[in-house]
Amino acid sequence: MSYTIDKRLTDTTLEEADTRTREALKEQGFGVLTEIDVQGTMKKKLDADMPGYLILGACNPKMAHQAIQLEPNVGAMLPCNVILRQDGSDILVCAIDPEASMTAIDNPQLKSVAGEVRDMLAKAIDAL
Repeated sequence: MSYTIDKRLTDTTLEEADTRTREALKEQGFGVLTEIDVQGTMKKKLDADMPGYLILGACNPKMAHQAIQLEPNVGAMLPCNVILRQDGSDILVCAIDPEASMTAIDNPQLKSVAGEVRDMLAKAIDAL
């Protein structure tokens, strides 16, 4: 089982892909709560060069609320991370597959919510 939902974007920049990804997530009811510039952090902390790499923490409040009601500790696995990374001249966009990440939790109702969230993330990624 793959643990991410992926799409390769060609003929775009990391900045353009970031904008498009945020818009696609918004269309599916997600907001971006966190943003980590991994490339910038690695340069600052380790003086290490690496290709562009962003981690967006995306959350659909309605779905997060449902999940927390079913499994209060699930917040340790939230929000849903979406990465945008430079891969040669392309940008690879990868969202966590919530179904894969929730396999550690034995709660059938939570697995159902994870499936719904997966479908929403897949629609957002497909729209790019």
